[in-house]
Amino acid sequence: MNVPKILFIFATDKTHTNIMTVYGKIKHYVKIAWEHRIGCAIVLFLGWMTFFDQHSFPKQWTRYQNILSLRNEKQYYINKIHNDSIMLNELKTNDKNLEKYAREQYFMKADDEDVFEIVEMP
Repeated sequence: MNVPKILFIFATDKTHTNIMTVYGKIKHYVKIAWEHRIGCAIVLFLGWMTFFDQHSFPKQWTRYQNILSLRNEKQYYINKIHNDSIMLNELKTNDKNLEKYAREQYFMKADDEDVFEIVEMP
């Protein structure tokens, strides 16, 4: 493979120039960062606390959503306990309510009657 030396030298010089330009830009940014190292430290600290720490914003948001769902679940169970305690009180105080509940929930019947369950078909 014959490559002309002039073209090879030109490509090498251009690549070398690009590398030096990139190196110069990096050196410039490092110099600016060093001059403003307090600000950079603050930005790095805030970035770390926001995304990588165990108390980061995404984790806090997930925990907050979990707390909200648990509060809703707690309220549901408090209401269910309240309703069940009212039902239990009614069943303990009135025999007719106890008989009605047994017939509706457990399909209990008296000796001289038959129970038919009607199921609606979709």
